[in-house]
Amino acid sequence: MKAISIRQPWAWLIVNGYKDIENRSWRTKYRGQVLIHASQGVKKVEYERAKELTERLGITLPDASSFETGGIVGVATITDCVEQSESPWFFGEKGFVLTDARPLEFIQIKGKLSFFETGIEPKEAFNAGN
Repeated sequence: MKAISIRQPWAWLIVNGYKDIENRSWRTKYRGQVLIHASQGVKKVEYERAKELTERLGITLPDASSFETGGIVGVATITDCVEQSESPWFFGEKGFVLTDARPLEFIQIKGKLSFFETGIEPKEAFNAGN
């Protein structure tokens, strides 16, 4: 399966069903399921920005130290790529529209830029830990 690396806490917000747009500077024609990879570490500036937005939206963000990093944390479906959106999560230039997001049991794996092949079969990802 393909994956995309996203910094925490944004990855957590996606897989827990809050964030419905992933912002990028580039377009994608890809549509379909994608594993959500949480990049290594949590940058303080990213956490503070997310905390400010989630508080305005009435979402309780966990402490920065509680996020899993450096591996697959969930899955979502990319249904579109847009240049504008009414979503409070759209910060431009481009936005990958996400649906059906859900957390998965953590699978440690090194991330890469753009979309990358994980070598993980869907049944492995969806049944991890079962």
